[in-house]
Amino acid sequence: MLKLTILQIDVFTNTPLEGNPCAVILGADDLDDETMMAIAREMNLSETAFVVNSKVADVGVRYFTPAEEIPLAGHPTIATMYALTESGLLSLTEGRQTKIIELTAGLIEVELESTDNVLNSVTMSMLKPQFMAIYEPAKVLPIFDLSIEDLLPNAPIQTVSAGTPQLIIPIRDIKSLLRAQMDISVYNKFKSKSDFFSPRLFCLEGATKEGDTFARDFAAPPDLLEDPFSGSATGSMAAYLWHYGLIDKPKFVAEQGHWMKRPGRAAVEIIGPPDDIETVKVGGSAVIVMRGEIILP
Repeated sequence: MLKLTILQIDVFTNTPLEGNPCAVILGADDLDDETMMAIAREMNLSETAFVVNSKVADVGVRYFTPAEEIPLAGHPTIATMYALTESGLLSLTEGRQTKIIELTAGLIEVELESTDNVLNSVTMSMLKPQFMAIYEPAKVLPIFDLSIEDLLPNAPIQTVSAGTPQLIIPIRDIKSLLRAQMDISVYNKFKSKSDFFSPRLFCLEGATKEGDTFARDFAAPPDLLEDPFSGSATGSMAAYLWHYGLIDKPKFVAEQGHWMKRPGRAAVEIIGPPDDIETVKVGGSAVIVMRGEIILP
């Protein structure tokens, strides 16, 4: 019988039962892909993180949605750092320290900030953004029950990847964004011929006065229909905004999940000029809400 420690952590928030929940499985080296996939389905969260040993980094992690493994994700990365420190597997130093994580997408750098041996926040540096296919609005917007009038003027619909490809869809205002609803069957047909993992719809206003952007991320079953907060999609969105001159500052606050009663917030920083972005940093805090064991035969 195999017993593994599991923690459930709410990310991009300091308040339990808000933000985006992530299950983190410690000591997962002996699990095969099929078992990891089955556990992710059992957890039925946006992602489940499996911590494994690494020969080239401080730690290795693999991320699974209920449907598939994904190469990079934001909120599971932050959740993993909180799980490791909470479990005593990663020691903290006062102030800021840097760790390297091995993901399926490659090696990424994370910065941990702590005070009095308490982890305050984690910031991940995403992969160099790649700008991919551009899509016709008339083919994309009806999938979400939206029209051309709902689109932000003079801004393309494009796949951007900072580790995981996201279809970036700029919406005119928060009213239109909240009205969006996805036709799953039409979406599945469209996605089968596309180059992205999931769509991100966003607008250039926050859910609160502190936010600069507000976003929604959709998916089709068996994944959750909507993600409370996606760090990787936030990074792709940030690269898109900077690249196309839709923001005038490289640092901003991204908000998400408020209408789902799971409000979350991330601090975002773009590194590099608009035509040659080096990385996007996405950071936030988290809170541990559950700890237990997974018991396997």
